[in-house]
Amino acid sequence: MSALFDVILPVFLVIGFGYLVAWRGWFGPAAVDGLQRYAQNFAVPVLLFSSMAALDLSAEFDLWLLLSFYAGALTSFLVGWIIARRVIGRTPEDAVAIGFACLFSNSLLLGIPIMERAYGPQSLAGNFTIIALHSPLLYTLGLTVMEFTRAHGTGVSPGRVALRALNGVLRTPLVIGILCGLAMNLLKTAGLVMPEGFWAAVEMIARSALPAALFGLGGVLLRYRPQGDAASIALICGCSLILHPSLTWGLGTAFGLDTGALRSAVVTSAMAPGVNAYLFANLYQSAIRSAASAVLIATALSILTIWGWLAILP
Repeated sequence: MSALFDVILPVFLVIGFGYLVAWRGWFGPAAVDGLQRYAQNFAVPVLLFSSMAALDLSAEFDLWLLLSFYAGALTSFLVGWIIARRVIGRTPEDAVAIGFACLFSNSLLLGIPIMERAYGPQSLAGNFTIIALHSPLLYTLGLTVMEFTRAHGTGVSPGRVALRALNGVLRTPLVIGILCGLAMNLLKTAGLVMPEGFWAAVEMIARSALPAALFGLGGVLLRYRPQGDAASIALICGCSLILHPSLTWGLGTAFGLDTGALRSAVVTSAMAPGVNAYLFANLYQSAIRSAASAVLIATALSILTIWGWLAILP
């Protein structure tokens, strides 16, 4: 019970506060959009830059950790995609958007604060190892599959489709932050030393990232009314909250991950779909209501499912 009140509840109280003030009209839609734009386009990329720059690349990139998490994520994508297309009967584009929502866990805005409160700041190395590949890898997968789905039968060359998907990934602020951080990491290894004032400024912005993003997330969730196809919403919630962490836990146990790595992999995989799932659906105008509703409902349900996973983990 202490995990629910000491670890999970504070994070969701910040989200709930943002939801409350937006609902009451004390923080208008334009303010919510501005805060989210600051958090997602600037503060969170700076946080990722700082984390990637400080990461011990030789020590932290555990292949079995990454396989445990991403094999579970890919399976969730395939299950969501196939069921949405073959069982529920959604269009090919809708099926890809639903599969992406099953795939893209909120690894940063929920995963980091939950992990830090549960196990301490020293436990985050595995999370940032996963996050280093999360947006680049999963956006590349989602954009590529969607672009090929849309190009099917149009005569557009595969090379042009792949180039369009890659261009979309490289223009994402989160990916830019990660790549810049990895580049700084390599430059530090080569002997480049940035002034202390530079890192102080980076730290100031990075510290604002998670509180601002969580508060803004609450305001954004107000817009996502629980509507749309119930079967698709249930599919997304089931894949993201149960299937993905279950597969990750099973694979991590089979691979013999140490306790810290297993915690990082399972906690990250147990997070609800992030706002990026809705943004992806909105980008392609596919399964928008299902993705938006699933983000809201799964985020609420994850209060209990995260509690369950924390109880299971060693």
